[in-house]
Amino acid sequence: MYRKQFQDKEISALGYGGLRFPMDKNNPSRIDREASQKLIDAAIASGINFFDTAYTYQAGDSERFLGEALSKYPRDSYYLSTKFYADAGVTIEEAFETQLERCGVDYFDFYLFHSLDENFINYFMDPEKDCLGYLIKQKKAGRIKHIGFSSHAGPDTLEKFVNWYDGFDMAIIQLNYLDWDLLNAKRQYEILTEHNIPIWVMEPLKGGRLSELNEEARAILKEAAPERSVSSWGMRYLMGLPNVQVVMSGMSSLEQLEDNLKTFDHFDPLSEKELEVLKKAAAAFRKDLGVPCSSCRYCCPTCPMELNIPVLIKGYNEWNMSKALWKVAELITEKTPDNCIGCGVCLHHCPQKIQIPEVMSKFADIIKENDIDFTKI
Repeated sequence: MYRKQFQDKEISALGYGGLRFPMDKNNPSRIDREASQKLIDAAIASGINFFDTAYTYQAGDSERFLGEALSKYPRDSYYLSTKFYADAGVTIEEAFETQLERCGVDYFDFYLFHSLDENFINYFMDPEKDCLGYLIKQKKAGRIKHIGFSSHAGPDTLEKFVNWYDGFDMAIIQLNYLDWDLLNAKRQYEILTEHNIPIWVMEPLKGGRLSELNEEARAILKEAAPERSVSSWGMRYLMGLPNVQVVMSGMSSLEQLEDNLKTFDHFDPLSEKELEVLKKAAAAFRKDLGVPCSSCRYCCPTCPMELNIPVLIKGYNEWNMSKALWKVAELITEKTPDNCIGCGVCLHHCPQKIQIPEVMSKFADIIKENDIDFTKI
């Protein structure tokens, strides 16, 4: 595992994201402790020393689990990052104290404003709430080592935020070879680089979609490098961006972890020739991309109908790509898209800016028009 210098620290180039741990089959809202502990132990043994979580991940269980999992290791042997979400229903002061308790630590190496976007920028910048002032106070007290933010904002909002305060130590953005153009991540990268803010990457494989691709895109990459995994192309693409400090991956299996460890064993960015191959594969994949959901599940806790929105969107994409009813039926095992009431609450929480009620309505129409009864499939 190669590491990169960040101020006075050496941080692993691959970081562990705490959003996608395996869940307990008997209690889907609780992280599977045994399986996830094995992942953390294997990660640390292989040199990963950066771990990221957030107040809202798995309704707080991600923070609790990471606190438990890391407690067996010396506190100065790893770097722990967490975040405050403006729509969490608590003040930043309340959240911070709760997070320290959940994680069982007396300081955070990195503390971030969570999910900056057009909806939350005014909350974070509100002088009466003085969220930044509180974090600076905690930093002076040694309870926070570095202050940053994660962002799903467009370039204009991002630039406004970094112009508001010039002391951010780092930032997390969604960055991958597809979103470089699709979500204008290129301009976000440029803004942060111009402001000398090191970048941590989330969604390097777009919620796993760049690990799968479609048949044509996979064939292009496999022909160019049969021995390499599809995922490794996305990771090595990010290695070639000089201002990327850490690539975070929410690894939910040992297979995913081992593949990433192999990729990050040493610095190995894509060559110019490989970049051209990847560009060709990306163009092939974009034809079948569909709705660009990353399965972050930020929308799910807010849905009054308790819909499994990412799974429904995956089913919608599968129908549009293959028309294979059996594949869709394997996915849709709970509530169907016609249960959506179109309230739009989910829209405020979707980092990808997907018009979720519109997608649910279209999918419901498809089911009705084709007289699909999932109970009989």
